[in-house]
Formats: sequence, C-alpha cells, structure tokens
Amino acid sequence: MMERKTPSRVGVFDSGAGGLTVVKSLISHRLFDEIIYYGDTARVPYGPKDPTTITRYAMEALEFFMNFEIDLLITACNSVSAHALPRLRSDAPFPIYGVIEPGILALKNAALSRESRILVLGTSATIGSGRYQRGIRELGFENIEALSPSLFVPIVEEGIFGGDLLESALNHYFKGIEQPDAIILGCTHFPLIADAIQGYFPNRPLLIHSGEAIAEHLEKMGCRPGSTTETELKIFASENPEGLKRIAEKWL
Repeated sequence: MMERKTPSRVGVFDSGAGGLTVVKSLISHRLFDEIIYYGDTARVPYGPKDPTTITRYAMEALEFFMNFEIDLLITACNSVSAHALPRLRSDAPFPIYGVIEPGILALKNAALSRESRILVLGTSATIGSGRYQRGIRELGFENIEALSPSLFVPIVEEGIFGGDLLESALNHYFKGIEQPDAIILGCTHFPLIADAIQGYFPNRPLLIHSGEAIAEHLEKMGCRPGSTTETELKIFASENPEGLKRIAEKWL
C-alpha cells in the first residue's frame, strides 16, 4: 500500500501540454496536495522520435524532479511509458508510474466481452512499441487495431478541439475503420478531442484515457484523497513556461 505523507507532492512529466489531462484527473480525485508539472515543450512531440532519444529526454526530466522532494512521479507521456520506464525506475529514489499499465487495467475492468473490437490510438513511438497490443492480447482480446494519428497532437497543441480541420483529420485516419467497441486514448493529448473521436463512430464506443486510468489505479494502490484544500499546481517547462501556464488555465 502507498504510504501518504503530508503534504503529498507528486511530479507529472509530459513531452508538452498533453499531460495536463492527467493533472486534471488527479485534481478531480483530490489525490495530492501539490502537483509539480514539467512539460518538455522545447522538444514536443516525442512520438516521432526514436526510443534512445525518448529515454535520454526522460532521464533529463528525472534530473529536473530531483530538485523537489516528491513522493512519486507519473510519466504522463505514453511514449516515455512505452520506452523509458525501466531506466527511470532504476535511477529514481521514488516510485515512478507510467500510464500504459493503468490503461490496460481499465480495459480489463470494463464490462466487455473478449470478442469486442479494441482500437488503440497513440503516437508512432507508443504504437511501435507494441506495449498496449501485447497487454490487451494477454487479457484475451484478439480483435485489436492500433493506429497512430500523428496529426492529432499538433492540432490539439494549436488549441483546435472541433471544426472542419479536426473533422478532416478524423476522417483521414478513421475512414474504413470498423466500428470499435472501445478506444484506448494512448496519448495524453487525445482526451481533449475525446468527444470528437467518440462521436465519429455511430455506436459511440467506450473511451479509456490515461488521466482517469492512472488516478483510479493510484487509488487502488492505496493513495487516498488528501485534504479539502485546493490542490496546488506548479508548472514548469523547458521552453515558454508562460505559454504552458496559459494553456493550463484554459484546459483546467
């Protein structure tokens, strides 16, 4: 079980602004008194980069969090969770949680038959790792399709959550895709266009996204809601932190 401290401080790391969707869930569940968020906005996106580069960036982020006495670190970036977790965990003095395993567990706990069609959406690095596909297959699901809609990340980073451009991108990637029963949003940017993704399909599929999955996973691990005071959020970035703070004001 996770032993809570007072105040309870968590670090959240993402390649850019997408991890704020995880922050939103953590705030909603009131799991921590303080959240330290770091976005590597100078090098977003991580998805097209090779695993060695992703791991190097993640280790540099770990050095940043060494400046804070955090109780644990969440790698909100699915690409980091797919490729860098073992190295991060071997070097960190605190527990580190990724977002892929909680997403798979959330699918396991959903009321779906093993014949259901599962669509996994993620960056090219995440999908290329096969982590989601292997984990889902181990649950007994066989009808799995994995897709890397790479245009979704810059669209979200531009603050476009609807309209003709997004609809064109949805049609570009989803045209010809058979109706899924569940969609795993394997990138923290994607929950911001979740309604559009779900609404593209006539029989609105179940959506699973990283923020809620990791919050529920931490609760099951023994992390309980903190005090009734408002969660304190501190935002840092490798480039243009004020811009990231403005995005947080809009998204949160």
